[in-house]
Amino acid sequence: MENTAELIKIFSLTFLSFLVAMIWTPFLTNFLYKYKVAQQIRDKSWDGTAVPVYKKFHADKAGTPSMGGLIVWVTAAIVTLLFNLDRGQTWLPLFVLVSTGILGAVDDVLNMKGKGAIKGLGISSKFFWQILIAGLGAWWFYYKLGFDTLHIPAVGDFHIGIWYLLFFVVVVIATANAVNITDGLDGLAGGLLAIAFSSYATIAYVQGNVGLTIFCATIIGALITFLWFNINPARFFMGDTGAFAMGSTLAVIALLTDSAVALIIIGLIFAIEAASSLLQRFSKKFFKRKIFIAAPLHLHLQAIGWSEPKIVMRFWLLGAILAIIGLTVGVVGMGI
Repeated sequence: MENTAELIKIFSLTFLSFLVAMIWTPFLTNFLYKYKVAQQIRDKSWDGTAVPVYKKFHADKAGTPSMGGLIVWVTAAIVTLLFNLDRGQTWLPLFVLVSTGILGAVDDVLNMKGKGAIKGLGISSKFFWQILIAGLGAWWFYYKLGFDTLHIPAVGDFHIGIWYLLFFVVVVIATANAVNITDGLDGLAGGLLAIAFSSYATIAYVQGNVGLTIFCATIIGALITFLWFNINPARFFMGDTGAFAMGSTLAVIALLTDSAVALIIIGLIFAIEAASSLLQRFSKKFFKRKIFIAAPLHLHLQAIGWSEPKIVMRFWLLGAILAIIGLTVGVVGMGI
């Protein structure tokens, strides 16, 4: 009976999150269009060189509002505050969700206004605030929740002590930026995030972390609403407010379930996208040549002729396959 009650609560709050998001989405959409909260289409890369492929493939997206990610994290935060507050399970991911969501929103607003050298917060400013937020989260994770061992599937637990603070910060920031880099095509990041959070909802439930399961479920419910409007042609984009919030929170949940290794598999598409961008930067800086026509990888695939829906669907399929593998590693590796 207890398991039945837990499942009813999980699915009820998933549906509630979906419903709340669906109800206020039209109001947010009208606001975004009315005040022209639109994404600035880049024509230059990080180093200032012209990248015409950006406008070639994304010119039709000019004028489409950003900041649609508000639908996800604001909805999830409201549902969590009302029905799922738990010191040991949801305080930390809720803090990271909201704080990184606000950081991303500031970046989106600056991008909209065309302010900053790269139209938005500078790289150093983003990293400063990301380190601060992740650092506060790491402090709570280590000193208040008492995490000090890292589980390696099929190997065992390793006591890393205070080094967990650094590990926490690196994982959170890396995941947040990897998701942000991936968020370049209609539905791409949103679909992959829904798959990833579904995987971690399952891992958390198998571990008996019902509060964390519900937290993941509320995000999934809101993501379903977001995807309804974000699939091609997108009504709005996720924006940094959604990418930072979702990426950071996904990392925190992986750490709270002691399944950070599984995140490497479940989030491999995000990692590949980020790696392709970093490799492109490295090659251009030190060898004065490009590895890809454009980076990240999804832009390169567009440049060689793949359609946007084709890229998104194939990445979703790969993401689902990787999630099954990662889920197996996360659950079986725990010896549950």
